[in-house]
Amino acid sequence: MTHGMRTDTRTPHFGEGGSWRDNATRYALLPLRIFLGVTFLYAGLDKLTDSAFMKDSGTGSIGDMMRAVRDSSALPALVDLSLKSPVGFGYAIAFGELAVGLGTLLGLLARPAALGGALISLSLWLTVSWASDPYYYGNDLAYLMAWTPLILAGAPLLSVDAALRTRRRQRSGGYR
Repeated sequence: MTHGMRTDTRTPHFGEGGSWRDNATRYALLPLRIFLGVTFLYAGLDKLTDSAFMKDSGTGSIGDMMRAVRDSSALPALVDLSLKSPVGFGYAIAFGELAVGLGTLLGLLARPAALGGALISLSLWLTVSWASDPYYYGNDLAYLMAWTPLILAGAPLLSVDAALRTRRRQRSGGYR
């Protein structure tokens, strides 16, 4: 049996060969990446532009929402921590969502962005939507699970990460 080095390790881009099924598999995570990126970008912008949300108290405020979910959350201590500065917590979540959304859409630091999205979703599931009954009525758990493939795979195509990886590979003579 002869063993040799493979020279065909470069993944072809769309339309560069391969079957329809190969291309569909290669691009399978792109719709998820677009959906999560747009959703988190919108969520962050929505929080920042909602005049009622970034307040300690009042209808629709982050403070009132956190006080309302405190006793039914899985981690009341996390809610108590957010209640020390509800507006600061609101800004942290909003800017976190913006960073995650942009990173995911652009494919820039895609794995860390997906991990950030998963952590935001996990914190919201354990606090805001924990009391949803049955559990599948709360959407934060579904978002948490949706981030998992992007944490594992990153953004291998149509991304800044992929472009930087290709550039590094070209500079090192194709061995990276």
